[in-house]
Amino acid sequence: MNRHVVRCLIAGLVALLPIGGTILSFFYMESLLSGSGLSEQSFYFPGLGMILALLILYVIGLLVTTILGRWVWRRVDRILDQLPVMGGMYQTLKQILGYGSGEDAMFQEVALVPSIDTGGVQIGLITNRMKDGRCAVFLPGSPNPAAGRLVMLDEKSLNIVDAQVSDALKSLVSVGKGDLVSGA
Repeated sequence: MNRHVVRCLIAGLVALLPIGGTILSFFYMESLLSGSGLSEQSFYFPGLGMILALLILYVIGLLVTTILGRWVWRRVDRILDQLPVMGGMYQTLKQILGYGSGEDAMFQEVALVPSIDTGGVQIGLITNRMKDGRCAVFLPGSPNPAAGRLVMLDEKSLNIVDAQVSDALKSLVSVGKGDLVSGA
């Protein structure tokens, strides 16, 4: 009985987190705008902060989905990478969120790892390949990928998946709602 109640409470919390975060973001923008002195202006009306938050999200989405926007985003990305202190923090955050690429990326590939407990598979993120044929694989938790464990596995036991690391992380955070393309 207690286990059932706890499981339902946690499931409810996980289901409401994205909605709650979105609502809090809108209210934050509204309070930021109303506290900035703009509420004294004649054009201000309650809800303007929420409309501006939606507009900002739309413009960012438009920018990163167009050819010109991707070009601008890459330029901004390079500039942020080169900043003395903030560049290192920005690069680390990109790596953790799965948007890093190249040899220095924290996670190199996505793999399906056989689960001895369930007989199924779990999502693994390859962090390093050893010379002896083994791989260091991070097995992230769901819905919190930061909670996980690192295991050393034989590369032959892994099923490499044709998916971006960021897509795998999104799938984990959304408790399996994202699509992962099946691997080779």
